[in-house]
Amino acid sequence: MKRIYESLLDEHFVNYRQMAFLSGPRQVGKTTSARKIASSKTSFYFNWDFQQHRALIIKGPQAVAENAGVHYPATGGSAPLSLRPLIVFDEIHKYGKWKLFLKGFFDLYKDRYNVLVTGSGRLDVYKRGGDSLMGRYFLYRMHPLSVAEILRTSINEQEISLPEKIDADTFEGLLQFGGFPEPFLQANKRFYNRWKRLRIEQLLQEDLRDISRIQEIAQMEMLARILQHQAGQLISFASLASEINVSVDTVRRWLTILESLFYCFSIRPWFRNIPKSLRKQPKVYLWDWSDVQDVGARHENFIASHLLKAVHFWTDMGLGTYQLYYIRDKDKREVDFLVTRDDNPWFLVEVKTSKNVRLNKYLAAFKEKTKASHAFQIAFDLDYIEQDCFSLSEPVIVPATTFLSQLI
Repeated sequence: MKRIYESLLDEHFVNYRQMAFLSGPRQVGKTTSARKIASSKTSFYFNWDFQQHRALIIKGPQAVAENAGVHYPATGGSAPLSLRPLIVFDEIHKYGKWKLFLKGFFDLYKDRYNVLVTGSGRLDVYKRGGDSLMGRYFLYRMHPLSVAEILRTSINEQEISLPEKIDADTFEGLLQFGGFPEPFLQANKRFYNRWKRLRIEQLLQEDLRDISRIQEIAQMEMLARILQHQAGQLISFASLASEINVSVDTVRRWLTILESLFYCFSIRPWFRNIPKSLRKQPKVYLWDWSDVQDVGARHENFIASHLLKAVHFWTDMGLGTYQLYYIRDKDKREVDFLVTRDDNPWFLVEVKTSKNVRLNKYLAAFKEKTKASHAFQIAFDLDYIEQDCFSLSEPVIVPATTFLSQLI
């Protein structure tokens, strides 16, 4: 199936000379999308995991260019962006000198090629040598499928789209099997169980060893399993440290590594004073919400994942700077999520499984306090309605299917 990121990258290569970095979890569809884009134009594909390609990359930028049929850098004018051949470098972040290689390749051949770099690790956290790539790339973060992306893959120049109805079985399948394309499309429980087990093994063993020197793999796996049962809860580093018998600093470091591997992500409380926020407890959610067994926690994780995808996509598109927080005051009054736009509160979100739960009174209080434009309480069992949620200014209960269809 087509992904919205293919439209985003096509737009990139028409408008920008910078390399496009496409990062995201294993099996989220990066390589498939890269190959689809490459198939529509003159292109060359290099994968670090292929021995022949690895040998070329190690030889340096000129060896790769010669393999692609260009023996020298451009000396005249630049070819139009839309007509340039595309070079794809897949999983190159596993190369210790990847930044140095890409800097050299871009500086020599930026007038001849468009360059797409994909990786299952976070391309902005690998620190193994190499000069800065500042100004030479734009980062695009690829997420699992969402309600809105299933409905449409065209790019809206505004953040919010008009609502659109998703089939009820498709929505339930997304909740049950997660948003990674293969298990979602298969929609088969036995396949899903085998796929999930293999993904976790690869992530916690192969990928973990690629980017760290952690010897206590079993304890790291234990931390990952614990997080499955604490999705959406405030994280106590001291409690986790005691449970797996390591130091608090070790837990913090391991959690950062799990985030870099796209196993989980954390959100922090919103404060105008950012250092104060950083001292507060984060909440942690999983990239694959289907791993969360508790129904209420899975629903909250499902919304968190959709909101994170939206703020990343809007930011990567260049529409502004968007962030995802939760909101909680000293009296422990709390709302699940707050989305900000250019550091200004935009909308609040509270998640409930049932439509029969009374509207959270703190939505109105925090809306007034933060001056946010909207406040929503999401109900999963409320039927879809043809209503633009973002046309409403008062706190309101809205269907999950309606609200999510308006995002990305």
